[in-house]
Amino acid sequence: MTRIKICGLMSAADALAAVEAGADALGFVFAPSPRQVSPETARDIIQSLPPFVTTVGVLVNRPAEEVENIVRECGLDLVQLHGQESPAYCAGFQGRAVKVLSMDQGIDMDTIAAYGPVTRALLLDSGRGGTGRTFNWRTLPVGLDRDRLILAGGLNPDNVGAAIKTIGPWAVDVSSGVESAPGRKDIRKVKAFIEQVREADHDLG
Repeated sequence: MTRIKICGLMSAADALAAVEAGADALGFVFAPSPRQVSPETARDIIQSLPPFVTTVGVLVNRPAEEVENIVRECGLDLVQLHGQESPAYCAGFQGRAVKVLSMDQGIDMDTIAAYGPVTRALLLDSGRGGTGRTFNWRTLPVGLDRDRLILAGGLNPDNVGAAIKTIGPWAVDVSSGVESAPGRKDIRKVKAFIEQVREADHDLG
């Protein structure tokens, strides 16, 4: 079953509604963005969540010690790294790092081989997060392990089913595709997105 992450949460109401709709993971953006939250806000939201919801901090090119402080303060489960973080940097998070690779810049199996062993998963995006743009799903390198692959980039209720059937990722990640405005989730879109994921899963058997 494809896992679902709703990213760019800024309020407890949106976070709880996403969980109620069936989201497996929630993302909190600490990098400069219209969806940026403070560690204090993220901590308060996370403390309001029911158990067994995975929480993810989205960060870009921050010192490792600073990231660790945010993880501790907020109670995050994973860190999603969108910058130029090296494999050695990712390894320092001991299996809690998700490394984002930009399809706009092109990736190859050497890059995947470098990051794969030192991360929990790899996330493929069209560029910097929150652009709302897709990439050509058929350009993935041959041999890419789908079992630890998270797909992002321009996903929405209208295209996520096709994306799953084309790529077969372990998880999908959506932000702007389920919003009424930056940082404000439209619960109808969230529910529609999750319904389309489950329908695609069912069709794939």
